[in-house]
Amino acid sequence: MSFTTRAATATDAAALARIYNEGIEDRAATFQTELKSAEDMGAWFNARYPLVVAEEAGEVVAWASASAYRPARPWYDGIAEFSMYVARAARGRGAGRATLGALIEAAEAAGCWKLVSRIFPENEASLALCRSLGFREVGVYERHGKLDGEWRDCVIVELLLGEARNDRTEAP
Repeated sequence: MSFTTRAATATDAAALARIYNEGIEDRAATFQTELKSAEDMGAWFNARYPLVVAEEAGEVVAWASASAYRPARPWYDGIAEFSMYVARAARGRGAGRATLGALIEAAEAAGCWKLVSRIFPENEASLALCRSLGFREVGVYERHGKLDGEWRDCVIVELLLGEARNDRTEAP
């Protein structure tokens, strides 16, 4: 399938909420348990970090966003945490790859030197996608939080961008 990616706009808020709510209901990608409205998604739009969508036949079917890693610590300004969600009907067809690829490009253009995230170990599709795009698994947060009363671990992933990637020397 062919997906078109672009920067998200406020008019996409309802689609973002719909897709995010599917992710919340599936319990496979977030600790969040309360469904979100289009108005709730307004906080995801900011000038510093990118938010991108993938469309198929004019309909938003996936989105990915970057946000501040540690906002109170300016020395981390070039590190962004990312989230990505794909509509159930579009999963397994390349929408995630297109969306995360577009986010990587946008984050690098915005001056980010690293993208990081935490992924449930059971979310094998997301882990495989990240590996295929060059992300490195750097560890596991054990019992990182509870979801529906059960402890969940999170795999930590990172991708160096721009100058940080280009200046990297290989460790022995």
